Amino acid sequence: MNQSHQLFERDRCCLIVIDVQQYFLDKLPAELRSPLVARIAWLMRVARSLAIPIIATAEDIANDGPLVSELADELAPGSTVHDKMVFGLAGQASIVDAVTETGRDQFVLVGMETDVCVAHSAIGLLTLGHRVAVIDDATASPPPHHDYGIARVRGAGAVITSVKGIYYEWVRDLATMHTTRSHMSTTLPPGLTL
Repeated sequence: MNQSHQLFERDRCCLIVIDVQQYFLDKLPAELRSPLVARIAWLMRVARSLAIPIIATAEDIANDGPLVSELADELAPGSTVHDKMVFGLAGQASIVDAVTETGRDQFVLVGMETDVCVAHSAIGLLTLGHRVAVIDDATASPPPHHDYGIARVRGAGAVITSVKGIYYEWVRDLATMHTTRSHMSTTLPPGLTL
């Protein structure tokens, strides 16, 4: 069976949060900013509840600022936010080392900007032989560039799905779904229905 048609397995996945910094958020229409951050934060909570590792990056922290606090707060204590000095994370040895250390081969990408850092990172991970999903409603670039980025990574072989879609691929059954929901707030992020 073609691997691109298989569901993503939570015990093979790693969530990668790319460059969600105020510098990049400020480029988006105001009404898109908070819902995007809320969906990414919620997916990070899901990942943590399912023991899915999370790698976070922030581009050129000295100039562009840190990962936004709403997402930094969702990381496990002692987690590193990688100071990414390249657009595609596969071009920075320290981040590739972190990817390898997870022992995972399926990577779920969220963050900014879809047409640059998310696209370059997805393509780099694909080139390294990994399976990649890009979450359409948890990635962003100023319009119309988000759509260009999604088209680019789809053409490169990444799976395009949604927060809801990857959630159900990760939980897979009712018992896991109920256990996961019991560890999380009952409030869903704006625009998300399960």
